[in-house]
Amino acid sequence: MKIIVCVKQVPDTTEVKIDKKTNTLIREGVPSILNPDDANALEQALVLKETMSDVTVTVISMGPPQADVMLRECLAMGADEALLLSDRAFGGSDTWATSNAIAAAIRKIGEYDIIFAGRQAIDGDTAQVGPQISEKLGIPQVTYVEDMEIIGDKVRVRRQLEDGYEMIEAKMPILLTAVKELNEPRHMYIDKIFDAYQKEIPVLTINDVDITTEEVGLKASPTRVFRSFTPEVKGQGVILEGTEKEVAQKLIGELKGAHII
Repeated sequence: MKIIVCVKQVPDTTEVKIDKKTNTLIREGVPSILNPDDANALEQALVLKETMSDVTVTVISMGPPQADVMLRECLAMGADEALLLSDRAFGGSDTWATSNAIAAAIRKIGEYDIIFAGRQAIDGDTAQVGPQISEKLGIPQVTYVEDMEIIGDKVRVRRQLEDGYEMIEAKMPILLTAVKELNEPRHMYIDKIFDAYQKEIPVLTINDVDITTEEVGLKASPTRVFRSFTPEVKGQGVILEGTEKEVAQKLIGELKGAHII
């Protein structure tokens, strides 16, 4: 079985910096981590590798050169191979353009049975790239996966809903997006860290995949962010003291005074 995991490097800070000209995140010089939902996706791939025979796990990411560090962490967690899509031509890509590039890279990889991705990235919260990749590859998708098992040439998944869950069976190849309830991501293995930093990670540019500048980058992105900003903190919390009855009366008084009730 061949598994591909789509991962993303995201800022590890609440003080994000925005390029005022492009309204995109400034990633250079900002501490970064593996996107949390992607860590769950990778963990599930590694669980399948440990519980089944002849399974290979390849992680793929699109990002700046420094995303190499995050990919090596994935290797140290147990992934077999890593691949980085990095080119100035990809800069400013929205989810549509990003999925174009990643889908093209996956086609270059060749055969696969399962593609895992995180539900969404914490720097954009769109939850769009995974589903868009599946559409461009022409394969089934199941999102919000909180449990799964392999049954022959099919996967049976439990898909998280707002008020419950649904059970779905689908044939492979398939793309699945993971939520945090799926598992608990492991840490890097100490004995694999050295090997991870000795391993070569291929870097693919736009010239290495079957895609053109008309399909990636800011100019090829159908959506635009007109403004990004950090909202100002307004007001402050109020602590009400007293017995439960006294606190309830004070709260009602505050709400009435603010004309909320």
